[in-house]
Amino acid sequence: MKRTLTVCPYCGAGCMFYLVSDKGRLVGVEPSTTHPVSRGGLCVKGWNAYAFVHHPDRLTTPLLRRDGVLKPASWDEALNLVVQKLRAVQKKHGADAVMFASSAKATNEENYLLMKLARAVFGTNNIDHCARLCHSSTVTGLAETFGSGAMTNSISCIDQADVILVIGSNTTEQHPLIGSRILNAVRNGTHLIVADNRRIRLARHADLHLRHKNGSDVALLNGIMHVIIAEELENRDFITARTENFAALAKTVAGWTPERTAAATGLETGEIVTAARLFAAAERGMIVYSMGITQHSHGVDNVRCIAALAMLTGNVGRPGTGVNPLRGQNNVQGGCDMGALPDLYSGYQKVSDPLMREKFAHAWGVAQLSATPGLPLTRAMDAASAGQLQAMFIMGENPALSDPDLGHARRVLENLELLVVQDIFMTETAALADIVLPAACYAEKEGTFTSTERRIQRLSKAVEPPGVARADWEIICAIAERAGYQGMRYADPAAIMDEIAALTPIYGGIAYGRLDPHGLQWPCPDRSHPGTPLLHTERFTRGTGRFSTAFHHLPAELPDAQYPLVLTTGRTYFHWHTGSMTRRTHLLDREEPSSFIELHPDDAARLGVRNRDLLLVSSRRGKVRTEARVTDMVIPGVVFMPFHFAEGAANTLTNNVLDPESSIPEFKVCAVQVEKLP
Repeated sequence: MKRTLTVCPYCGAGCMFYLVSDKGRLVGVEPSTTHPVSRGGLCVKGWNAYAFVHHPDRLTTPLLRRDGVLKPASWDEALNLVVQKLRAVQKKHGADAVMFASSAKATNEENYLLMKLARAVFGTNNIDHCARLCHSSTVTGLAETFGSGAMTNSISCIDQADVILVIGSNTTEQHPLIGSRILNAVRNGTHLIVADNRRIRLARHADLHLRHKNGSDVALLNGIMHVIIAEELENRDFITARTENFAALAKTVAGWTPERTAAATGLETGEIVTAARLFAAAERGMIVYSMGITQHSHGVDNVRCIAALAMLTGNVGRPGTGVNPLRGQNNVQGGCDMGALPDLYSGYQKVSDPLMREKFAHAWGVAQLSATPGLPLTRAMDAASAGQLQAMFIMGENPALSDPDLGHARRVLENLELLVVQDIFMTETAALADIVLPAACYAEKEGTFTSTERRIQRLSKAVEPPGVARADWEIICAIAERAGYQGMRYADPAAIMDEIAALTPIYGGIAYGRLDPHGLQWPCPDRSHPGTPLLHTERFTRGTGRFSTAFHHLPAELPDAQYPLVLTTGRTYFHWHTGSMTRRTHLLDREEPSSFIELHPDDAARLGVRNRDLLLVSSRRGKVRTEARVTDMVIPGVVFMPFHFAEGAANTLTNNVLDPESSIPEFKVCAVQVEKLP
């Protein structure tokens, strides 16, 4: 048997394991005992990460829609048609009538190349990826306050924290190896504050569990900061030496007394005061958050408040401290780093900067690059509905199940002049496509992923892809070649990384020969640099840290007489994202086979609902059938659904209202009604 060291394809923790293969087929995994995150362990998804690779549903040949049916075609025919139809749309409607969607499941090299294809070959900045749905609020909020939109510390810093505030993150289910690390820290004496209105597993071990109302995070954090300043618990030395705009923050939070905060959040005043004192008293305080903070119509404001709390208490730039957003997908950090964003090139270099445009145009061998920022992915659907967008090229994403207001998203995808999907399975989105291109999965190619702690790691090819499927990078290069562009000829992914390093200062020292066995953390500016486990140690990336004030706004849609319950969405331990991989893994699908909705016993009694009853859940956007799960995991008036299940798609219900700054949808709050079906 052969053992191949590679990176887990699921969450952003970046665990590494050995894929075990026998005669060209994967038969299991073995965790890396030396890896700094996994440390000889894996979660249930990691242990089963080999099982979907040889599934009979894998796409094995290109498919073209003929007479309304997807039928097999050759690579030459499919790729020529992709270029021909994309060019035709642009000739008819303009360069920006095409949208490219990159993938947090694809490698850094592949995200970089799709960004390059969009900009250098097809002349548009309409390139984005699923960070728009999960952490675009983080990129915007932390870039403004710190100068860098990434996790400030390393996962190992959890071991050194005196207190950890986990807010909006069901860590044990979304990032299990990080969740277990937090639990181990608690066993060793670290204090834990959990702010989440669901009784998640971490809450059982917390010193304090704050079950605040959905959408009241700004009020809660402003209230905590009010107490810290009123009781003179702030770190004055840090504030004076390393920050700016403190007076504005103090003025903003002055009115957020414990009484006002309690009224806005549904908490007791004593809980707010206790949380403030516990966090401020710690020598090393760490904040961990995820999509429960970002996926709101005021997600950027939530992030601003988290950054302000860290600076207020001096908890930035040291081990055991920091602001630590946990990335939901294996390479969502890398997708951002690679410039799969409508307004940024790789390394967060702005397309609006003429010097950056000149730099990339020269390197790519094109006369000029567009100065107009492109469309965020979440605004692309409305643009297509309005006729501004006529074609989409989607690599490794499934918006027909992951976008909010799925009815609207599906209608848009069906009505495009051209939809090209590049994926490993016939997803709900691929089933709507005009052209489907079969891709290799993580186990069948070389490349790098960047984890939530900014760790760039190599994945290695363990087996061959099925049929004539190809690695995403090979497909992208072939499209560029057929489009007449000569600047995408690479011997291998290592050569692509060399180009990335030459153009991307934070990756300047990255080369494949330096990444064995466990990678390097950016920024890594040159070949002699050891990588950076901690950001903002002496100064913030922007110089001084900026206190950016935030005002409490209610969610865009509140419960009323017709829709009296608040729906929030998330993940389960056994599944991941839209389930295209985990639901094709027998053990995982057996453990959580179908959609469900959690509702509190009080709400269940009022509705006459018992466990496992079939329910109809309705919002202003649609209806789904699902099964009842009566539990005190949720508070009265709130229901929870996972979004993994196409047959009970929670995003049929969710609201497509967007944060005005980051364009992230408000997945975490919408109004629904629940009815028991006969």
